[in-house]
Amino acid sequence: MSTYIPPKAVQHGTRRFGRVNWLGLWTLCSREVQRFISVWTQTLLAPLVTAGLFIVIFSIAIGPRRGDVMGLDFTTFIAPGILMMTVIQNCFANTSSSIIVSKVQGNIVDTLMPPLSAMELVIGYLAGAVVRGVCVALVIAVGLWLFLGLIPAHPLTALGFVILGATLMGGLGLVAGIYANKFDQTAAITNFIVTPLAFLSGTFYSVEALPDLLYDITHWNPIFYLIDGVRYGMIGVSDSPPALGFAIGLGTVGVISAVAWLMFARGYRLKP
Repeated sequence: MSTYIPPKAVQHGTRRFGRVNWLGLWTLCSREVQRFISVWTQTLLAPLVTAGLFIVIFSIAIGPRRGDVMGLDFTTFIAPGILMMTVIQNCFANTSSSIIVSKVQGNIVDTLMPPLSAMELVIGYLAGAVVRGVCVALVIAVGLWLFLGLIPAHPLTALGFVILGATLMGGLGLVAGIYANKFDQTAAITNFIVTPLAFLSGTFYSVEALPDLLYDITHWNPIFYLIDGVRYGMIGVSDSPPALGFAIGLGTVGVISAVAWLMFARGYRLKP
């Protein structure tokens, strides 16, 4: 009969606020990064192809008749949104798949046994999501430069929102992976939560064109502020102040990370 071994922070409460296990944290970060790099055709090349198809299809089907949006041609307007939408989907998949695969295969205990606190576990998993998100963003940004001639207007702002979005969706992926007990459950969360939030966040339109009710609802969607912030960083226009978007995103990251930390600390649904 297998015995659940919680994170060391649960076994030894003093570890939770003690010194950081840098070696263990670095090992976990490296494992998460190497995990997606080893299948780079799926994790880096595939998102580039997907983003390119979105841009081509929308440009051909809608672009010629759509006209300018916020003073820019339609293809240029949607490019940053597609970049960010691709980033958040991949970051969610990175952490959620890592956790659920370990749980299904029964080797999650190998991650929980080392002397890593709950916070160190959260940081290690999020580091992998952030690296993957930044890599995906850079690959797509290079593609946008080569094929559209799009050069970021505020590169540091764009990078900041990419990192913020990667952290947020990586944290949400952690929560989803810990909560789910099988792949169908994570797929349901992706289909009914992550995808709608991404598509209904101003990726393909300016929220100024929405009716009042939908306009108000959109501003409760944290993904809207992430996509809007990257749009400002890439092309210099946005529907909301970037500082407000960054503050809301940072607050949401704090809440999601706290939930993930609590799940690890209590060993919620982490029994093999």
